[in-house]
Amino acid sequence: MAQKRPNVVLIYVDDLGYGDLSSYGATKIKTPHLDQLAKEGIQFTNGHSTSATCTPSRYGLMTGEYPWRKSGTGVLPGDAALIIPEGITTLPALFQRAGYRTGVVGKWHLGLGTAVEKDWNAEITPGPNERGFDYSFLFPATADRVPTVFMENGRVLGLDPSDPIQVDYAKKVGLEPTGKENPELLKMKASPNHGHDNTIVNGIGRIGYMSGGTKARWTDEEVPLTFLQKAKDFMGAGRDQPFFLFYSLTEPHVPRMPSTFFKGKSGLGYRGDVILQMDWAVGEIRQELERLGLAKNTLIIFTSDNGPVLNDGYEDEAVTKQNGHLPAGPLRGGKYSAFEGGTRVPFIVAWPRKVKPAISDALVSQVDLVASFSAFLRQPLAATDAPDSENLMPTLLGKSSMGREVLVQQGGALALVKGNWKYIEPNKGPALNTLTNLETGNAEAPQLYDLSTDQGETQNLAQKHPEKVQEMAQLLQQLKQSRKTR
Repeated sequence: MAQKRPNVVLIYVDDLGYGDLSSYGATKIKTPHLDQLAKEGIQFTNGHSTSATCTPSRYGLMTGEYPWRKSGTGVLPGDAALIIPEGITTLPALFQRAGYRTGVVGKWHLGLGTAVEKDWNAEITPGPNERGFDYSFLFPATADRVPTVFMENGRVLGLDPSDPIQVDYAKKVGLEPTGKENPELLKMKASPNHGHDNTIVNGIGRIGYMSGGTKARWTDEEVPLTFLQKAKDFMGAGRDQPFFLFYSLTEPHVPRMPSTFFKGKSGLGYRGDVILQMDWAVGEIRQELERLGLAKNTLIIFTSDNGPVLNDGYEDEAVTKQNGHLPAGPLRGGKYSAFEGGTRVPFIVAWPRKVKPAISDALVSQVDLVASFSAFLRQPLAATDAPDSENLMPTLLGKSSMGREVLVQQGGALALVKGNWKYIEPNKGPALNTLTNLETGNAEAPQLYDLSTDQGETQNLAQKHPEKVQEMAQLLQQLKQSRKTR
């Protein structure tokens, strides 16, 4: 008998800003497939990642725990050990318990194995397959970090045993050219001081050093198409069992090297081109669901791991061809920032005949997916699981307009949102990230904003409302020191 429980596809993109989709107000770029998804489902205007960078956001998504509670959850190098602890209930594990096939396709960036030093030429465990996924096809970290290889179920794909892989983030390994030593070999120039001048792969300098694995290395232009095909293969692998697919795209993260078909199409440089490619891929996923006869019984969630950045390591015309496009829309800041542009991202939920089209201003966070699907799948969590996750499934499905009452955001500093008020705790870090030219939200004095009238966080009201500052500061301190149990 055909399965009746819905399939779930979580589409997670990388560095996409609140203003990067035409359904969220972009006028210089058109994203028709995502616009259609938003039109058919719920478009959240106050949806958040936990953090303004990738690794912590992914940790929060998978565990239901604010990543700032756990050391070692900052942006990881490509050779990092797995940071998801053993023995906790992850988001995919919930689906496994409920009888779903589970798969991750795309970027991982949560570490692999038990140590930094690992044998890339053998099976590497633990990884996603030991944390709730039946199937994994991924690259270990980000496209700008080595090793630049695909891994399927813990093993490097296409590896020649006579050409073993070595990886090191501290010193050069092997004799291969680097961006620093051989800039004439680069087809994309690296921005100064970002660190993208180590081993050259596919004409692009990377972070970290790599030797070997020559036949196994991917080219940037093929990565999105490979991930898309693997996602399609996974969805079609079993018709009688529901599936959960975590489709984790690399766009529009650097290095932005679109497939040739999309080069030059946006008029906004390669960053715009890969956004068009990402939108097309979403359309391809939906078309494949239709072909498989699964579209009506599939719940799709689309969101981004953090806010946008233009100059993040390569000179790819994202800045020079911005042409008036505002990646964060009306929001202040972007990637790495405690301002709203750091964590407020596109957040769309669609499920034919089950979710009525709407635009919602409810406060929702990716950290809530664990508790929400725990309730939806009727799979209870242990008392210590997902301490910061709330069951917002009625809100995600449009049956309630109520969102979170309180949310902690992680940028350079921690910020607390309660109702319309946002408080950013004092932080002595730099106010401007000079590498990316983005405001961090850091300031030595407390900041207080009324988001109901000042979405762009232009007026610091801390001196005008000292009692509110004290209240918010005390609440943030309480949340730091306490962990909710179920």
